[in-house]
Amino acid sequence: MKYVFMTDASCDLTQKQVEEAGVKVLPMEFQIDDKYYQHYPDCRMMALDEFYDALKNGAQPKTTQINYMNFKSWFEPYLKAGKDVLYTGISTGLSGTYDTCMIAVRELEEQYPQRRIVVLDSRCDSAGLGLLVYLAGKKYKEGADIDALAEYITEKRDQIAHWFVVDDLDQLKRGGRISAVAATFGKALQIKPLISCDETGKLLNVGKIRGASNVIPTLVKYAERDAVNPKKSIAFVAHANNPEGAKELRKAIKSKFKEVQICDIGPVIGSHVGSGMLAVVFVGKRNPEA
Repeated sequence: MKYVFMTDASCDLTQKQVEEAGVKVLPMEFQIDDKYYQHYPDCRMMALDEFYDALKNGAQPKTTQINYMNFKSWFEPYLKAGKDVLYTGISTGLSGTYDTCMIAVRELEEQYPQRRIVVLDSRCDSAGLGLLVYLAGKKYKEGADIDALAEYITEKRDQIAHWFVVDDLDQLKRGGRISAVAATFGKALQIKPLISCDETGKLLNVGKIRGASNVIPTLVKYAERDAVNPKKSIAFVAHANNPEGAKELRKAIKSKFKEVQICDIGPVIGSHVGSGMLAVVFVGKRNPEA
């Protein structure tokens, strides 16, 4: 190929899915106890079990966006080798990474005026970005040129529907996203936030689910409501240290889609939602109305 297709580690794809998509993944940094780690799809610096164990033991991880020097160091070798670059990563609705990337792009465009660097706002988050990248990777490996792939991503990004249920209210409290009182009462009443994604890629708290037994039926309900041509498309089930829940959710929707794959929520998103989160993402109507 005359260009390289790239994303970042917030996509929460497994290493196998990354290889199937043919995409290069920029690592993203997180910090635990004053020590910094780079998260890659193969979890080479910290296994996911170790990360979630640290959360369970009270660790308060912090995440940072990719800085412009890291973008330069990842893009430049391909530009030097005569290849163009297409990158789509974490949405502008969730992070300032896009703006930082563009600082590096403007500098590189001056140094390599004969090369192209196409940067697209994915308007997708976590496994939603993963699904967008996975689908685009199919086109990439089939030989789509850079303009065709950019057009595909631009069209498909608004068709990725996101539904997440957060289980760890303590982690939301530690991150300042809910009050200590809300966390205490939420745990007592077994209330779990239902989160979706708007047209800008911003995550929205759109409802509450009471009781663990209602989590999977709720996610199935929205998959049934919002999926378009599910028998011809793939869905992703994502989980944060909840493999049994993911298997159960996959089983519940397997007959409704052509294919259902499972992916893991890594430290970039897991730092904010904690253990237990379940999600389903699919091609359909982005309708964040519970």
